[in-house]
Amino acid sequence: MPFMPVKFNLQKRVKLAQGLWMIYWLSVIVGILIFSLGLFFKVELRKRSEMMDNNESHLVPNLLILVGLLAGGVSAFGGKVCHDSLDPVKFAKWKPMLKPYLLLCCGFNVLMLFTALLCFLMQFAVYLTLAEGLKNSIKFYKDTDTPGRCFMKRTLDMTQIEFRCCGNNNFRDWFEVQWISNRYLDMSNDLVKDRVLSNVEGKYLMDSVPFSCCNPGSPRPCIQHHLTNNTAHYDYDHRIEELNIWSRGCREALFAYFSSMMNSIGVLILFTIMLESLDMAGLKYLATALETMEDPENPECESEGFLLEKGVKETFADLFVKMKMLRGGNEVEGGEAAEAT
Repeated sequence: MPFMPVKFNLQKRVKLAQGLWMIYWLSVIVGILIFSLGLFFKVELRKRSEMMDNNESHLVPNLLILVGLLAGGVSAFGGKVCHDSLDPVKFAKWKPMLKPYLLLCCGFNVLMLFTALLCFLMQFAVYLTLAEGLKNSIKFYKDTDTPGRCFMKRTLDMTQIEFRCCGNNNFRDWFEVQWISNRYLDMSNDLVKDRVLSNVEGKYLMDSVPFSCCNPGSPRPCIQHHLTNNTAHYDYDHRIEELNIWSRGCREALFAYFSSMMNSIGVLILFTIMLESLDMAGLKYLATALETMEDPENPECESEGFLLEKGVKETFADLFVKMKMLRGGNEVEGGEAAEAT
């Protein structure tokens, strides 16, 4: 007995074909959107590559681009089949392709599910890459004359301004590195010399942050130097006063940006899987309804559509038997080849 049979007349078949055609073209638009988001994600990763120490993975955006292209192509083909389904002559040429097409759709849904899972699971890898990359970016901030790091200062400054963040974890990360190049330090000045000599590693450390950490929304002019020295500023206490620099670290800000993007894309792909599954079920009903017409020459006659020719149990049992026979055939061929040698 067929699984989930439904009776169809001409009017129902026409409505089903029209509805499927609209859903398929909606899937095409969603595929274009996924493709565009994949390109955007790839560009953003390239743009922030220095912040990730050039170790970012492009697996997810590459898969998104592939999935978007496949979604557009697969859905456009399905839409064309639905458009021609009510014309017996045109539908005849598509009929032999329907079974391979539905199998292809099943495989494509598995690929989309894998891509959606990666969108959620790869966020931890992005977090670790950002943590290490930003740590090194702050360390190399001063190396404006070093080949390969000339634009690190500009990149990090623009990142802090754009994402309203400061440092890796917070602004105190700048206290632990020398972020002013020796080229701009007056070594003849006793204060500078004492500060350098007092450090074990010979670094010029200070409780200051770059200008890009300043919050322009603060009513007070930016205090970026001597942040922990209350006597250096009038009416100032760094322990109780809200500083007029960004308090959020760039790792948190960038991770929030990328994770929200990956979550949104993952949800969109899950929605696409639902659309594709709906398309597959509808196309199967439409194809079987056209095949089981009592009088193919009379378009007004009734027919029956179904998802599976047999019940779920029987279908899986048949599939298991076919796989067993295929495996047995391969083993026989392997044995004959061994005997021949």
